[in-house]
Amino acid sequence: MKSSLKDKWVLITGASSGFGAAAARAFGAEGAKLLLGARRVDRLKTVAADAKKSGAVAAHFHELDVSKTASVEEFISWAKKLVQSPKSKAQSLHVLINNAGGAHGLDTIACGKDADWEAMIQSNVLGILRVTRSALPLMPRDAGASIINIGSVAGRTAYEGGAVYCAAKAGELQITRALRLELFGTGIRVGTVDPGLAETEFSLVRFKGDAAKAKNVYAGTNPLTAEDIAEILVWVASRPAHVNIDELLVKPVDQVAVGKVFRRKTN
Repeated sequence: MKSSLKDKWVLITGASSGFGAAAARAFGAEGAKLLLGARRVDRLKTVAADAKKSGAVAAHFHELDVSKTASVEEFISWAKKLVQSPKSKAQSLHVLINNAGGAHGLDTIACGKDADWEAMIQSNVLGILRVTRSALPLMPRDAGASIINIGSVAGRTAYEGGAVYCAAKAGELQITRALRLELFGTGIRVGTVDPGLAETEFSLVRFKGDAAKAKNVYAGTNPLTAEDIAEILVWVASRPAHVNIDELLVKPVDQVAVGKVFRRKTN
């Protein structure tokens, strides 16, 4: 029997698009109360409205830049006031989705740029650490609370031009494993969901707005969608309290490995 998410507080970072936005709608459909964070507040407003339409009991949003400690602390302080408000039935954070991240560029190490490297380490590695550290005091013990980090197949297999992104996602995987050991005995569940080829804004960001190049990544394939991953996140978070999904690797049927993708002929 799955655990109900109705009236439970769910915090999602990077909620302005992609997996984060889809997760907001999916958890909203379960009747959850949402705390949404991202840098693009205008988009967050739209996502929150969509989540409310899907059934969310509440959908609050606030600016969040996980690359800055001050921003994370301000966001969690804001979230704490909502979670622990006298009007709140659940006085704790039930689910934390560490989704903020992304890739910047596809340069080789020889041609890499400091700005791209630093952005990837800040969002994919340090961002998870900052948000988790700040949010942990809000999470209940022995009540089926979950921390779910968004990883990638890139954290398990390296590829040319992906050295820093692969390193960052490998870091996410090891952070998840270490955190699970550190929280042993608390009842807080810790897991990672690692998608393969998924069509979101990921490639558009990686190629810095080059829509044609981004579209070519998915040409002739049937990739995962943001909604596919959102459905999985809800499933992981709604397992019975004694069940932990440690690591979940998910790829489209058209992808059997990094760099080995079936592509149909297109006109």
